[in-house]
Amino acid sequence: MAGAGVPFKKLIADKVSDIALQDALRRATDRFGENRVKMLASLPDAEEARDRARAIRRHTIANLDRYLEQFVGNVERAGGVVHWAADGAEANSIVVSLARERGVEMVVKGKSMIGEETGLNQALEAAGIVAQETDLAEYVLQLGGEAPSHIVVPMVHMTRRQVSHLFHEKLGSEESDDVQRLAAIARAQLRRRFVQAGMGFSGVNFGVAETGTLNIVTNEGNGRLCTSLPRCHVALMGIERLVPTMEDLGLMLQLLARSATGQKLTCYTSLMTGPRRAGDADGPQEVHVVLIDNGRSRILASEYAEMLTCIRCGACLNACPVYKTISGHGYGAVYPGPMGSVLSPLFAGLGRYADLPHASSLCGACREVCPVRIDLPGLLLHLRRDTVAAGHRPWWLKLGLAGYALGAGNATLFGLGARLGGMGTGVIARDGWIEGLPAPLNAWTDSKDFPRLASKTFQARWRERQAKQGGGV
Repeated sequence: MAGAGVPFKKLIADKVSDIALQDALRRATDRFGENRVKMLASLPDAEEARDRARAIRRHTIANLDRYLEQFVGNVERAGGVVHWAADGAEANSIVVSLARERGVEMVVKGKSMIGEETGLNQALEAAGIVAQETDLAEYVLQLGGEAPSHIVVPMVHMTRRQVSHLFHEKLGSEESDDVQRLAAIARAQLRRRFVQAGMGFSGVNFGVAETGTLNIVTNEGNGRLCTSLPRCHVALMGIERLVPTMEDLGLMLQLLARSATGQKLTCYTSLMTGPRRAGDADGPQEVHVVLIDNGRSRILASEYAEMLTCIRCGACLNACPVYKTISGHGYGAVYPGPMGSVLSPLFAGLGRYADLPHASSLCGACREVCPVRIDLPGLLLHLRRDTVAAGHRPWWLKLGLAGYALGAGNATLFGLGARLGGMGTGVIARDGWIEGLPAPLNAWTDSKDFPRLASKTFQARWRERQAKQGGGV
C-alpha cells in the first residue's frame, strides 16, 4: 500500500501514461543533473570533498547525543529556547501552543519538508491559525491544494500555463505566460502577509553544534523575511540535521547547492544565532527551536542509520528513472524518490509503504550522485528483504516464487519447465517478442515487450554441438 491506504499501482496509474508530466520532469531534472556535473567540476577535488562530507556526516550521526547536547547548550546561551518533540503530533502541538500563547492569528512559513512531514499546516488550520506558505512554489501548491512533488523544487511537475490558469482561477489575475509577471502577482499577494503575521516558521538545513547557529538556504528572499520580520521565529529541525563546526558547514553548503540545483551557492544562505540583540537593526524578539525525533532514534539504532546522513539535496530524485516516470506524487509520501523509498517505510512503517522499496530499478544512479555516498540501492534491498519477512507480498508472487523454488531445486522439473516455456512463449510471440501477457504479468508488457524464451535449452544446444563435432557431452 502507499499513501493513505491507496494502492501503489492505482496511485501511479495516471502518472505512467502522462507524457506531458514526464516531459516536464525530465526537462527539469536533466537540467539539474547537467548543472550538477558542471558545478562539481568547479570544486577542487570534488570526489575528495564528497568523501570528507560523508565522513563528517557519519561521525556526527555516530556521536549524535554529544553534538545535540552541545547544540542545545549553545542555542540557549544565545537566547533561544529549545523544545523536544518525540513525534510529529507533539511538534505540531508545541508550535500551536506557542502561537496561541502569543495571540498569533497568522504564521508565515518558509519552505520546510519537515513541516510537511509533521502535517503542520493542517494542525495550525485546525487550531484556527492561518498557515501562509511564502515560498513561491509552495504558495502555488497551497492555492491549488497540492502537496510538493520534489523536496527541492516543489512544483517541478507544473508548467507556467498551469500556474497562470490557477492564478486566474483563484486570484482573478489575467492569464500570462510571463514568469516575471506570475512572480509579481504572487509577490503582491504575499508582501502584506509578512507584515500581518505574528510568527514566522522555518525548517533548518543545518544546525551548527559549536555555535548554536541555524542555517537556512533558499533561492528566494521569503526565507529571510519569515525568520527576521515577525517578532517570533519558530524553527522545526530533525535531530540529525547537525554539523559539528562552522568549517564543516562550509563544506556541506558547497556540496548541497551543487548537488541540488547545480549552483555554486544558493541565492540566500542565512545564518541565525539567537534572537535580536541590543543594537541589531532587525530580527525576531524570540527564537524557538523544536527538535523532532519522529522515528529518527529508532533508525539510528538500526542497520539503516546511514540514511540519517542524508542532506536533503534531491540529487537522487533528479537521477532516478522511476521518479521521472511517476513524479513525486506517485509515491504517496512526503519524501519521494530513492531517498523517500527508504525514509518513508522507516518513518511510517512497512505496512503503509511496503511498495516503495520496490519502486526502484536498482540501477545505482542515486548512489552515484549522492554527495555523501549513501548506498541507497543497498538500503532498498534490505527493505525489500524486510517486506518479505513481514509478509507484505501479493499472493501471486508468493505462489510464483514457491513454484520457481520447487522447479529450480529439481533438474527434471527445471528442464521440463524450460521446454514448456519455450514452446508456450513461441506460440504467442511475434518476431521473437511478446507484446501482451495476462495479469499480473501485463505490468511488464504494458510498457515494454518481453522476449520469448529460447526454444531449446542450453543443454540441448550443447549436446547438439558436441554431436556435430563427434564428441560427448
